[in-house]
Amino acid sequence: MWFRNLLVYRLTQDLQLDAEKLEAALASKPARPCASQELSTYGFVAPLGKGADAPLAHVSQDFFLIAARKEERILPGSVVRDALKEKVDEIEEQQMRKVYKKERDQLKDDIVQSFLPRAFLRRQTTFAAIAPQQGLILVDASSPKKAEDLLSTLREALGSLPVRPLSVKIAPTATFTDWMKSQHASNGLQLLDECELRDTHEDGGIVRCKRQDLGSDEVQNHLAAGKLVTKLSLAWSDKLSLLIDDKLALKRLRFEDLLQDQAEQDGGDDALAQQDASFTLMMLTFVEFLPQLIEALGGEEIPQGV
Repeated sequence: MWFRNLLVYRLTQDLQLDAEKLEAALASKPARPCASQELSTYGFVAPLGKGADAPLAHVSQDFFLIAARKEERILPGSVVRDALKEKVDEIEEQQMRKVYKKERDQLKDDIVQSFLPRAFLRRQTTFAAIAPQQGLILVDASSPKKAEDLLSTLREALGSLPVRPLSVKIAPTATFTDWMKSQHASNGLQLLDECELRDTHEDGGIVRCKRQDLGSDEVQNHLAAGKLVTKLSLAWSDKLSLLIDDKLALKRLRFEDLLQDQAEQDGGDDALAQQDASFTLMMLTFVEFLPQLIEALGGEEIPQGV
């Protein structure tokens, strides 16, 4: 159970949460299959284990692991458009009249409803960790939309969820650019070999570097020309590596072999115990890493009124 992506959210009030309360709340919004005429459903599933007895909230030390599943029917737009055109052409030819927008919309709705029972089903699961003592919710998602789907459903289940995206005092692009120019980052962070640079002008160019020496003259010339660093690959304390962007989204997280080997050793031969051990080690690493990252980026920004 290692997250591949990370979006960090700050709880703005103390979340009085225990395993029993969280389990009951999640059970009020369970995942379920799409009915024949439904486009999608969304709800919580057991993050670890299978079967009816698997808890919806996995507890390890002071951390909670939860998971939400979206089930949706995949109905290609081209299929609907072709069927709609065929139906409109048929009406206009047989009835010798024009089909206008209101009728076209109704025809489209009818076609969608008729096709839905035969559409393919797709399931996507999003994981999140709640760390009440640290005041954080960590979502394993690459897009804010997926994270917000989970958070809004959790908010409905709990009745309240005072949370906001993590932000820092200094624009991340400024910090990334300074690190690139000096070839030095602070707080145990090391620059790796990937970045994205953008021109500050509205229609300016974008340069993406992979497997490059970021201190080379070629890359440094782009910085001298005024480009800003919007994505940067980093390593931290020989424990993990990642790609961070200017919205503080962490992607391509990789936990080093030492941690993964420790999880295997702690979990033994039981697969579920190994998942629990890896989740615990991951969260302990995040608890140590995130304050260092926030400090390196200039400290956390606390919006006025919060």
